[in-house]
Amino acid sequence: MLTSNRTIDARGSQCPGPLSELIRAMKEAELGEVIELWTEEPRTKTDAREWCEKAGHEFLGVESAEGYERIWVKKAR
Repeated sequence: MLTSNRTIDARGSQCPGPLSELIRAMKEAELGEVIELWTEEPRTKTDAREWCEKAGHEFLGVESAEGYERIWVKKAR
């Protein structure tokens, strides 16, 4: 189980809301911090992975929870 420095609860937010919240949090995060995003939006895991590749951050993984997904991203630059 991964641990995070900050958790964003974006459940109930529709696309592209969860990704926008993740991007905002990453701008505020310090280098090396891990952000955990909770989302019910199925496309967010793909969008987050693609965004990390473009932005130079580390996509750490996805875990399914009851009715939502937990996504972890590490600020790498």
